[in-house]
Amino acid sequence: MSLLKLTVGELLEEKVKNHPDHEAFVYPELNLRKTYAEFDHLVNEAAKGFMALGIEKGDHVAIWADNKPEWLISQFATGKMGGVLVTVNTNYRAQELEYLLKQSDATTLILAESFRGASYIDILKEVCPEIEISEKGEIQSSRFPHLKNIVTLGDREYDGCYTWSEMIVMGRELPDDSLEQRHASLSYQDVINMQYTSGTTGFPKGVMLSHYNIVNNGNQVADSMKLTEEDRLCIPVPFFHCFGCVLGTMAAVSKGSTMVILEQFDPEKVLDAVEKEKCTALHGVPTMFIAELNHPRFASFKADTLRTGIMAGSTCPMEVMKDVIHKMGAEEITIAYGQTESSPVITQTRTDDPVERRVSTVGKAHPNVEVKIIEPGTNEEVEPGVPGELCTKGYLVMEGYYKNTEATETAIDEEGWLRTGDIAVMDEQGYIEITGRIKDMIIRGGENVYPREIEEFLYQHPSVLDVQVVGVPDSKYGEEIMAWIIAKEGSAVTEKDIREFCDGKISKHKIPKYIQFTDEYPMTASGKIQKFKLRENALDMLQSKS
Repeated sequence: MSLLKLTVGELLEEKVKNHPDHEAFVYPELNLRKTYAEFDHLVNEAAKGFMALGIEKGDHVAIWADNKPEWLISQFATGKMGGVLVTVNTNYRAQELEYLLKQSDATTLILAESFRGASYIDILKEVCPEIEISEKGEIQSSRFPHLKNIVTLGDREYDGCYTWSEMIVMGRELPDDSLEQRHASLSYQDVINMQYTSGTTGFPKGVMLSHYNIVNNGNQVADSMKLTEEDRLCIPVPFFHCFGCVLGTMAAVSKGSTMVILEQFDPEKVLDAVEKEKCTALHGVPTMFIAELNHPRFASFKADTLRTGIMAGSTCPMEVMKDVIHKMGAEEITIAYGQTESSPVITQTRTDDPVERRVSTVGKAHPNVEVKIIEPGTNEEVEPGVPGELCTKGYLVMEGYYKNTEATETAIDEEGWLRTGDIAVMDEQGYIEITGRIKDMIIRGGENVYPREIEEFLYQHPSVLDVQVVGVPDSKYGEEIMAWIIAKEGSAVTEKDIREFCDGKISKHKIPKYIQFTDEYPMTASGKIQKFKLRENALDMLQSKS
């Protein structure tokens, strides 16, 4: 199968040419629906608006919002005018936002006014107070020397900020051919998307993805589900993740399918959207499907149009998969595996794989993707059935980490192989099972949580001498977070103090559920902390309490 050499904008325009009047997206909650021609018009208006703000090809445009229409429009608008869309986790708070804006060199921030009770405007003012005394488009901040534009998604005006509608009006003053010229100057090999992912050491890294990366990954994901323009894909997963903006929007647009979008996940709204919009496909992490299946009104919803979709983000329990197939009717549901650095999907089950394969494995490598399993720490491939580190190579491998050559060279070897850090086993037929992680990453409800990031934050507490964070099994989220803390001598710090210190400064899903104070950590003879023993101790404690 040949790979597409299209920009994100060209992909959309191809669909507009093929079926302009076909429905592109629907927001059931907003009673908003647009055809591909109408969608393209909105995208062009936004692209010219971005140009009117002075955003040049290659400039970084951060977006901090839930799945609003403007997020979707921005993804394809930057894909036409060449700005690099930097996706911001909706759970971020002051410290995380400050780090991302600084590290990404973002010139522009598009943001919702609030999200689940947190005022994004107030958080932004906290990290960049200069906004309130700056002219629009001329922010002067020593902390963020690149940041010039703030665009808010709402009708209310704020000092130093443009509203989205104001930006659109500015863009209308530009001639259409200015956008056409800009679009024509883009290459499918240009970086167009940047998403932040943490490592087990250090702070979050900006993964640079090209048009080539995400257009082709979305297309191959769609092929694995056998999507066509007749399909209607319900997307309740967040856009700031690859799950939403590649497996969701890019996959749907690659086939001209209709996107049925929810701004935030709500199990009842998902079930309602699937029934009323006659969705044929549905995405979600296992916890989302569990919430839908266990909703008290589940039996009253009709999901008889459902055929396929993707369950990804964490291991899928066998019973959940069976219920999705038999009770929801998604007989061709697939499992996908990957990471942001691989655009993201490396392997996926196919619609005709037996259910046992779709639960016990993460499928086989996509076409045009190479996979090998190596002995960790070496380049030696292992035999089928032998666990090792999964590596991948091909069009899907990221362009690198932004401003972090050392980390890029650690992740990608000289031959172009990306080391995933995951332990996997491949059978004789090429099906892969993920059995563990070399890194100590915690997957909580489909969200990747990196212990080092939480540890670095908790070290800032004046009473914390040392801290080690581990994941412990949890029936609802797959894993929960536990912090083992050694307090400074003479300190009377409590669990409540630690939680209050976290509140509002780091994302809620990163705040440890369990906090245990200790005097020492289990160590190796060479002085390395044995995190696996901390996990074992945590399990023993939790089991004794249950």
